[in-house]
Amino acid sequence: MRRTKSEVNETIQLLLKVARAQFTEKGYAHAALEEIADEAHVTRGALYHHFKNKQGLFLAVLALVQTEIGQRVEAEADRYVDPWEQLLFGCRAFIATVVEPQNKRIMLVDGPSVAGWESWREMDEQNSMSHLREQLASMQQQGKMKAAPVDALTRALSGALNECSLWVAQMPDTDKGIEETMHVIAGMLQGFRV
Repeated sequence: MRRTKSEVNETIQLLLKVARAQFTEKGYAHAALEEIADEAHVTRGALYHHFKNKQGLFLAVLALVQTEIGQRVEAEADRYVDPWEQLLFGCRAFIATVVEPQNKRIMLVDGPSVAGWESWREMDEQNSMSHLREQLASMQQQGKMKAAPVDALTRALSGALNECSLWVAQMPDTDKGIEETMHVIAGMLQGFRV
C-alpha cells in the first residue's frame, strides 16, 4: 500500500523527534538506530529509506536544531525596537538556547565532530550567523554602528558566542555564565557603537 505524502512527512517528523531525544540522552556514539526505529514504531528498513545511515539521521536532527535556534534568536531579537537591544538580546538568546539540555549535546558536543567542522560551520552560517550578519549590516546602514567589515565582525562575534556557549554549558550555574558572557559581549560591542 502506498503512503500519502502527509503520512511520509509524519513518519519523518516522528523519526526526527525520537532521534533527537536519543541523541540528547545518549549521545551520538551510544544511540542505536534499532532503538530509534522501535520507539518510532517503524521498521529499520523504513528508517533507512528516509535516512541513509545514522550519520544522515543525526545531520537531519542537527539541521533541525540549528534552524530552531536561529528562529528563536530572531524571535527574541524581534521583541525589541532598538537595534542595539535586538543585537544584545539576540546574542543572549543564542547562548541561552544553545546550552538548553535538548540542544547542548547535539550542537556543542556531537555536532562539530559528527558533521565535521566545515559542514557544522556551513549550517551555522545558514542559520544563526546569517541573522547576525543581517543585524550588523542593518545597524551600519542605519548609522547605529561604526563602519567595519561586516563579514569579519560577524565571524568574530559568532566565534565569541560559540566559544562562550561551550564555556557556559560546562558551568554549574548557566545563568551566571550567561550574565558574565553578556557583560563581556556588550563591552566588546561598545567599541562599535556610534
